[in-house]
Amino acid sequence: MSQHAGEWMDVLWALGVLAALVALFVAGLRLPPTPHGWRRWSGRILTALAAATVVVAANVALFRNDAHLDLTREQAFTPSPEAVRVVTGLKQDVELVYFYQKGNPAARHAVVMVELLGRMSPRLKVRTIDPDQSPAIAGSYGVRLYNAALLISDGRRLEVPTTDDREIALAILRITRAAAKTVCFITDHGEYDIDNFEFHTHFEGTHSHSHDIQGMAVVQMEQHGIGRLRRALDKLGIVARKITMAGPIADDCSLVVDANPRTQYAPPTADLLAAYLRRGGSALFLFEPDYALEPRLAAMLKSAGVGVGDGVLVDPSDHYYTDEQMIAVAKYARHPATRFLALSFFPGARPLSLETAPGIASVALFSSSASSYVVVDRLKAEAPGAPRGAHPLAIASEGTLPGGTRPFRLIAIGDADFASNSFFPYLSNADLLLNSVAWLMREESAPTMKPPVEVLPTVALTNTQMRWIFLLTVIGLPGAIVLAGAVMWWRRR
Repeated sequence: MSQHAGEWMDVLWALGVLAALVALFVAGLRLPPTPHGWRRWSGRILTALAAATVVVAANVALFRNDAHLDLTREQAFTPSPEAVRVVTGLKQDVELVYFYQKGNPAARHAVVMVELLGRMSPRLKVRTIDPDQSPAIAGSYGVRLYNAALLISDGRRLEVPTTDDREIALAILRITRAAAKTVCFITDHGEYDIDNFEFHTHFEGTHSHSHDIQGMAVVQMEQHGIGRLRRALDKLGIVARKITMAGPIADDCSLVVDANPRTQYAPPTADLLAAYLRRGGSALFLFEPDYALEPRLAAMLKSAGVGVGDGVLVDPSDHYYTDEQMIAVAKYARHPATRFLALSFFPGARPLSLETAPGIASVALFSSSASSYVVVDRLKAEAPGAPRGAHPLAIASEGTLPGGTRPFRLIAIGDADFASNSFFPYLSNADLLLNSVAWLMREESAPTMKPPVEVLPTVALTNTQMRWIFLLTVIGLPGAIVLAGAVMWWRRR
């Protein structure tokens, strides 16, 4: 049952109890006058017993159906949808012991959240303890911190100091993970770094996301990369490791990620990737429009059902803000990598294509609109006569390569900036990446959620709001000062 369905059931039960109490009150008002003597006293006793029976039955029904109503607009007393999905999707028993400080309002709120989560699944056993009132019990668990959640499952223990139900849900995902997973990031072709300043953004320098084909200049910015993605993987209990393509890819790499390579592969590198995929590996490729693929790498991807085109997509219909090269996507194919996605955007993307390969199943996860077109060289003014049509932006494929022993999984996306620190936490970009990682690691049936990501304070304004601000600050205020000066001059003249 979905969360919304459960909320409606709570409302119906509450209305049912209210209706029973109203009916009881109305029935009491309409009782006929009782005769004198023993009949009068017996009637009063029977009426009181009937009323008590109805009240007790209504409260028992309400208690057994665990009605919870949150009438706040922000749903402040309801666990987050991500935490609910994690708890309701549990496949094994988890014991959650929360140690809280009674005088801390955030801790008391966390107690309410974990108790509500415990009622949503019989797999989650919740216990809340105040160490000040029960020091012996807290000592038996070996916990020395206030406001910390201790999770125990299959002999494993995990302690998380937090008052956020989403952090607790992430800890549940970590402790229920069947085996350790490692995501290996390729680093020897100038790819995005995973160890960098997470809050660095493109807007702090001269880097442009319009991908002007005129010159195709690429500004290398120090300390820019995908550190936010790495931090999200850490919170999910997934190990992130850097690798080079100097030799065969290790078998403990559950997933290989190549995010925004800047230099071409050596021919043997494509063979190493192909050998890894033949052994049942998984790979995620994020290619920018200005990157020229080495022929053997392009051939390997084509044999896996993915064709990588050249140029930059321009979409006059579906774009983010005013940049027609910043493709906005709101429609997705049905696939585990596109679950729970809303709007995502891609600051400059190249077209991909589905390729037919024996034993390979490929699907376009999402595409540009039918009015989009590809620009290869702006100097030739291609826009007016360019052919229009939808182009895949991301392709997922799986199957067995020729000579392979196990089926592989692969996702290729014609943009890398959307995964960078600048754009990772916004809209559904992070959800797309983490869903893709889960599918590639063959954990698509497990609950997924996006870890909380720290974001610098921003102010989002519409075009109309910016226009009025411009008119007021650039024209209105200076104009008012000039007008006031002119009036004063005229009066003193």
